[in-house]
Amino acid sequence: MKIKAVMKLGQFLVVAAASVAAMTSCDKPVTSTSSSGLAKIACDETFENIMQQEIEVFEYIYPKASIMPYYVSEQAAIDSLLNVGDVRTIVTTRRLTDDEVKYLESKRKHVKQSKIAVDAIALIVNPKNDMTEPITERELAQVLEGKITRWDQLGPSKMGKIDVVFEHQGSSTVKYMRDSLMNGAEFGPNVFAQKTNKDVFRVVEENPNALGIIGVSWISSDLKGRELSTEELAQSLEKNDTTDLGFNDLVRVLPVRGDSSLVARKPYQAYIFDGSYPLYRSIYMITVAANGSLGHGFYSFVTGFQGQKLIQMTGILPATVRPRMVNVN
Repeated sequence: MKIKAVMKLGQFLVVAAASVAAMTSCDKPVTSTSSSGLAKIACDETFENIMQQEIEVFEYIYPKASIMPYYVSEQAAIDSLLNVGDVRTIVTTRRLTDDEVKYLESKRKHVKQSKIAVDAIALIVNPKNDMTEPITERELAQVLEGKITRWDQLGPSKMGKIDVVFEHQGSSTVKYMRDSLMNGAEFGPNVFAQKTNKDVFRVVEENPNALGIIGVSWISSDLKGRELSTEELAQSLEKNDTTDLGFNDLVRVLPVRGDSSLVARKPYQAYIFDGSYPLYRSIYMITVAANGSLGHGFYSFVTGFQGQKLIQMTGILPATVRPRMVNVN
């Protein structure tokens, strides 16, 4: 399905909001404390693997707690909060607007918003792709607009037509590229939407001409973390340990150079931190959960010491950076 051939935005938001409402309307409310009970959250699906790790460790530490996540488009997550239903906490790439905050306050909801991380958007290719030249922001915009359509237009290469693959057309990654890189221009006919981030990864694995655009946490092999059990992850939160950092070797990550920079970088945490890797955006956690409730307890966990260390172990940059030793492979 091509990016240009999508449903109208208004129709998409209505359907997405309705799907979240349907998921949340049938359950009876459950009394909770900050460490027990049931809480529902809606998370931008780009950050599913980040938030799932937070949930699993939180529930391990607090076995009487049950966090029920819905991984949806960013707008559907925001709509679910504004509907003032059972979803009291969301994860998005933007803060609520002043009007959105005023609306929730008119419903007697106290809004808390915290930046929890800075995410990088990675460009991935098949290991058989012979492109070695870094790509600039401007060149990437031209690829997305269909002005550059072949790999040999970017540098010496025997590869053919560039097939750009995103996650689905309603994703925050698509919105970031259109708004921040393309100044609102339309995508070219060489840009294709997939259903999920896993599908993007699969297409790049199978197609040497594909250029995948994906959140960096989906390709990070930092961590031993991905190999640890939930119990081991929970125990690691109190350690100031050394971490091996790298990317999944089933794909190759392209370096990107900002238009005003002389050096191309890959999306390692240090380069996200100093801004020399140009494709990045903030991640926010927003809650209207009452103090003392499980939703507020989970919000406090993610924004606190333990949750921030877990984020650091996913390959993206936590909002609160802790010093650590890193071996870069």
